Amino acid sequence: MDNRRKNTTARDRGLKKVKFEIFGEEMLEKKVKLSGNSGRIYLPPDWVGKYVKIVRID
Repeated sequence: MDNRRKNTTARDRGLKKVKFEIFGEEMLEKKVKLSGNSGRIYLPPDWVGKYVKIVRID
């Protein structure tokens, strides 16, 4: 991947928001918190071992 594009967001590139349709079992809405040089979201322990999809909404 081109490094110039790697650290830019869709908004930086002038792209508009897109709509996703996702089927699943549960949904949580949380704020990502700083964790060292990265971000972190805590999920319920019964989700361990499950597959999740993360969609940034803002």
